[in-house]
Amino acid sequence: MKEHAPGRLNDGAPIAVIDIGSNSVRLVIYERLSRAPTQLFNEKALCGLGRGLSSSGKMPKDAIESALASIRRFAAINRQMGVDRVEVLATAAVREASNGKDFIRDVEALAGAKVATLSGPEEARLSALGIVSGFRNPDGVSGDLGGGSLELVDIRGDTIGNGETYPLGGLSLEAASGGSRSKAEQIASKALAGSPVLKSGKGRTFYAIGGTWRSLARLHMQQTGYPLRVMHHYAMKADDAADFCRMVSRHDAESLDSIEAVSKSRRPLLPFGAAVLGEIISVMKPSQVVMSALGLREGHLYELLPPAEQAQDPLIAASEELALLRSRSPRHARELAVWSDGAFAALGLEETAYEARLRKAVCLLADIGWRAHAEYRGAQSLAIIANAAFIGIDHPGRAFLALAVYYRHEGLGADSAWPGLREIVNVRMIERARAIGGAIRVAHMISAAMPGVIDRTRMERRGSKLTLVLPRDLAALSGDRVMRRLKQLAKLVDLEAEVTIEA
Repeated sequence: MKEHAPGRLNDGAPIAVIDIGSNSVRLVIYERLSRAPTQLFNEKALCGLGRGLSSSGKMPKDAIESALASIRRFAAINRQMGVDRVEVLATAAVREASNGKDFIRDVEALAGAKVATLSGPEEARLSALGIVSGFRNPDGVSGDLGGGSLELVDIRGDTIGNGETYPLGGLSLEAASGGSRSKAEQIASKALAGSPVLKSGKGRTFYAIGGTWRSLARLHMQQTGYPLRVMHHYAMKADDAADFCRMVSRHDAESLDSIEAVSKSRRPLLPFGAAVLGEIISVMKPSQVVMSALGLREGHLYELLPPAEQAQDPLIAASEELALLRSRSPRHARELAVWSDGAFAALGLEETAYEARLRKAVCLLADIGWRAHAEYRGAQSLAIIANAAFIGIDHPGRAFLALAVYYRHEGLGADSAWPGLREIVNVRMIERARAIGGAIRVAHMISAAMPGVIDRTRMERRGSKLTLVLPRDLAALSGDRVMRRLKQLAKLVDLEAEVTIEA
């Protein structure tokens, strides 16, 4: 008998992806196939299938045994978790090895699913789709660095351009350079110097995919004291990233400051990943380097979605899911998103399309911390939102969401938010975070977070006054606490406050 889990969305069976790369073999089980996929389980094994492949032409026997043992375990976990569908993807090492076909046969027998062995262009396209899935209107070049190869693709919105594949994966480059970091830089420089895809990306964004580059970014976060540890959409200015890569590629990993932030299994390939990224920056001259937690696996899942779901906003989809799972009334959260349109118009605060989208997400997330003790709802909500597995949002936007919901609970004068979080956003965004937080404080005082109430009220600007208009049958909801919160909100824009009962 299937257990009912109120903390999970049960409108679809779990789907699993087994990703067989040149360095790692990974299983990721997602709650269901959706626009904002949520991971139920994630495990990787660093098997090194591509180790020595360039010289022997074969995947090492011990690496194969390790990979098959992992896949045997993955299959058992899939059965245990009720996975309905298993997708198995194999990349550079499997497609290039002379013993790849025998390995595929064994994998299919263990996994109970067909293996899709991706060509270089197919691998590049799916990685690029991961960027399309995870970023709003991406514009630049995606680079997926695996153990065996590097895939580069030009991306403009949802249009995927030409792709290129280079044998510059960490294991391949380590073997080709004989472990010499300086020679690795030379090999990468020679290979990438004439790349048309990189040259087309000048002044645009480079989207970095792959475990080695994520480890590089994690080290950068630690060394700079960055206040978040969320990898997706972590951005580095190109010049800063180039200097950092140069430092990492020319030093032994164990000698680097804060190297404990990187797992020991990732450290040996870190200088080679840094060498490749440094050369990419040199050739492309991007405006910034942005890390992506999404790549080939998520690109594959995105491709499985019908067009209508692909077109959904992933941030709003994820926020609606959290409202459904955690708020007192999901319907009220949706009503709040509509009601706040009028509230912001009355406040006279102009918004960009980007800011209006974030405001809608704040409304959907405003009540997710209600089960916590009243004194800790703000802090708990802030921590959940700041660290949530959101996609389609940059780090300043993420900080805005967290701060707005924090102000909604703690009050507009609260200043004990997560140290450093406010440094990620500018003054304009903090002003708007306080405004939306203040508006929601008024709305919740009227509605008690129940549906069918605030959609019968509205805010207006009448001369120098911010006016809350209530219908006569809701007049009893007015009172001192409502007026105090309305005055706090009005003060943000130098207005007076009043409550009017409408006949």
